[in-house]
Amino acid sequence: MTDAANTKPELPANVRVRFCPSPTGTPHVGMIRTALFNWAEARATGGKLVFRIEDTDAVRDSEESYNQILESLRWLGIDWDEGIDVGGPHGPYRQSERTDIYKDVAAKLLEAGYAYESFSTPEEIKERNLAAGRPAEFGYDGYDRNLTDEQKAAFRAEGRKPALRIKMPDEDIAFDDLIRGTIEFKAGSVPDYVIVRPNGDPLYTLTNPVDDAMMEINVVLRGEDLLSSTPRQIVLYRYLMELGIAKEMPLFGHMPYVMGQGNKKLSKRDPESNLFNHRDNGFIREGLLNYLALLGWSIAPDRDVFSMDEMIAKFDVRDVKANPARFDIDKAISINAEHIRMLEPEDFLRRSVPYLHRDGVVSADNWDALTAREQEILTAAAPLVQPRVRLLGEVAGMVGSLLSTEEYLEPADDAKKQLKDSAGEVLDAAIAALEGVDEADWKTDSLHELLNKTLVEDGGYKPRLAFGPVRVAMSGRRVSPPLFESMEIVGKPLTVARLKGLRAHL
Repeated sequence: MTDAANTKPELPANVRVRFCPSPTGTPHVGMIRTALFNWAEARATGGKLVFRIEDTDAVRDSEESYNQILESLRWLGIDWDEGIDVGGPHGPYRQSERTDIYKDVAAKLLEAGYAYESFSTPEEIKERNLAAGRPAEFGYDGYDRNLTDEQKAAFRAEGRKPALRIKMPDEDIAFDDLIRGTIEFKAGSVPDYVIVRPNGDPLYTLTNPVDDAMMEINVVLRGEDLLSSTPRQIVLYRYLMELGIAKEMPLFGHMPYVMGQGNKKLSKRDPESNLFNHRDNGFIREGLLNYLALLGWSIAPDRDVFSMDEMIAKFDVRDVKANPARFDIDKAISINAEHIRMLEPEDFLRRSVPYLHRDGVVSADNWDALTAREQEILTAAAPLVQPRVRLLGEVAGMVGSLLSTEEYLEPADDAKKQLKDSAGEVLDAAIAALEGVDEADWKTDSLHELLNKTLVEDGGYKPRLAFGPVRVAMSGRRVSPPLFESMEIVGKPLTVARLKGLRAHL
C-alpha cells in the first residue's frame, strides 16, 4: 500500500452513509465515534444515515449487545433516517434476515466467473507455501483458480465442500480516500479472498459490500483497521456493477485509530473504552459527544467546546486528520464539566437525580417523585454544586450532606487529617456564637460575617483553621459546597447539632 498523492474527492450530491456495527459486546468509544462522524456527515450535507446490524457471526453476536447499541445511540441522541426500527425501502436491516440475498449474489458471482470454488484447506495452503520457499503464513496462492471439473469432482468425492473466493485482478488498485488522499495497493498484494465458507455461510467480505450496494450507500466512513480490506471491496464492487447489483462505486474514508495508554490502540476491553462506564460515571451526552468529535476532527484552532448543532454546521469528513487520536480521560472530563455548567439548572437537577438515587441520597430516581424537602434543598443547592462538579456522579458527594438529616456525619479520612489540635476550641466558639442567632437571621452573609468575627478577628485563628472544622462538621468531607450557603440550606437546628456532634467525637 502506498500513498500516491494527497487528493481528496468531491462528495456526491446526495450523501448516503451507514453505521453498521456487529452486536458482539458493550458499545465502545471507537464504535460511537464512527456513528458520530457518519451522523454528522449526513446531517451536515442534508444526506441520509442508514443504520443496520451486521449479525452473521452466530457464535459472537448477542441480543444483549444489539439492545445496548440501540440504547447507546438513543441516549446520545444519534438518530438515523433509514434502518433498524425506522424501516425503509432497502430492508431488512439485520444481516441475519438477508441470507437469501447473499446466496443469490454469490451464485451470480460464481456463474459470471468473478468467483470460483476453492477446496484448499489451510494446512494445504501452508504446505504449498513452504514447498515453494515462501513463508508458511504467506497466504492463499491461487491454486484453485484453474481446477478442472474432474479435479473438483474428485474433491467432492472425498466429501470436501468448497469455499467461494473472489478473483482479484492482476493490477494495481488505487482509490481516493476522503481522509487520506490517494492510496494504492500493488498488484498481487491482496490474494483471492473467501466470500462464502464451505458450510455456505456468507462472510463479512461479501455481506458488507452487498448491503452497501443494495442500500445505495455512496460514502463509506469506517475505521483505519479496515483499510487493508478496501481493495477487496473495490474489486467486488466492480463485479457487482457489472452484474447490475451496484449502481456506483462508493467513496471511502478511513478514520484514524483511537489510542489509549502507552501508545497502543484503545482496546474494546479497556474500561476507558466502555461507553456505559462513562455514562455511569456521570458523563452527559453533550460532553461525551463533544469529546469524541475531537478524536480526529476539530471545529477551529484553539477551540475545544462546542454543541452538536455547531459541529453539524462545520463538519466535513475531508477535514478529519489521518493521524491517530489519543483518548485522554482527563480532557474528556474537563469538556464534560464545561457542558454541565451550560445546562439550565432545572435540567441539571433532573439529570442528576438518577445518580443521586443510585448513590442512596434521595428517595426516587426522577425529579417529580422526590419529596418536597428534597426538591427544595436540591433547588437551593444547584447554583452551588453545578459550577463545581465535572461528572454527574460527583453530585451525590456534594449534596449528600445537605439532604441528610443526620446530626453527626462521620468525617472521611482526608477530612479528619485537616482537623488540628485547635478544632475543639474552634467548634466550641462557633457553637456558642451560632446558638445566639435568630432563625429569621439565619442567612449566608450574616453567618459568614458572624463566624469571621468570632473565629478570625476575635479568636485569632487563620481562616483555614477557623472554617475547616466547621466544614468537616457540616459535610464530613474535605471538599464541599460553599460553607455558609450550606449552613443556610441545612438550617440552624441541624447545623448546630452537627457542630456539637463532631465536637463530641474529637
